[in-house]
Amino acid sequence: MSSAAHGGSDDPRPGPSAGAAAEGAGGARPEPAPGAATTVPLFNVANVLTLSRLVLVPVFLVTLFQDGGHQAGWRAVATAVFALASLTDRLDGDLARRRGLVTDVGKIADPIADKALTGSALVGLSLLGDLPWWVTVVIAVREIGVTLLRFAVIRYGVIPASRGGKAKTLLQVVAIGLYLLPLPELAEPVRWVAMGAAVLLTVVTGADYLVRALRLWVRGRGAVAP
Repeated sequence: MSSAAHGGSDDPRPGPSAGAAAEGAGGARPEPAPGAATTVPLFNVANVLTLSRLVLVPVFLVTLFQDGGHQAGWRAVATAVFALASLTDRLDGDLARRRGLVTDVGKIADPIADKALTGSALVGLSLLGDLPWWVTVVIAVREIGVTLLRFAVIRYGVIPASRGGKAKTLLQVVAIGLYLLPLPELAEPVRWVAMGAAVLLTVVTGADYLVRALRLWVRGRGAVAP
């Protein structure tokens, strides 16, 4: 992703000779002019982390379904893979913002990787009979709907992530992790509470996102109206 600022024809810019003289006199390369074009490399650490999350999805599924899907050792391995993949979700966004590594590819690939990881975990748990299908369907419909809304209104602007959305993601990861871990029956109420809170916040934040998307769409349509 690149950005550039173009000045007018009367922009006072030093010619090549002036730049060369300044470099020769000072012995250092002159700083680029403010607003000069910069290019973010497509192959950067943030995008590599996002790609690694996608690669870890099939690895996670293989470990989850090993030995019928209920062998304690393999479930612990699957949980570790899921936790590692979830960690990359936090790291890639932070790195991209702090180091200026935001790219169009990353903007598209990051939510796809998130949905692929969460969706595969929910569907896998439902296929194994560990999680009711209605939970998987509710979360999947919300996540797919929000993704479609994001692309529908992107021409009018970007809807920033809310605190509720971030809390929703964290709750989903924790709840899924509790269902993945080979915990004793005594932990079942804890799983229900965690997943119930995740589903509730998923629905609430989805409704909030829909309202904000509609407002952005209405403002955008009003701005481009003749």
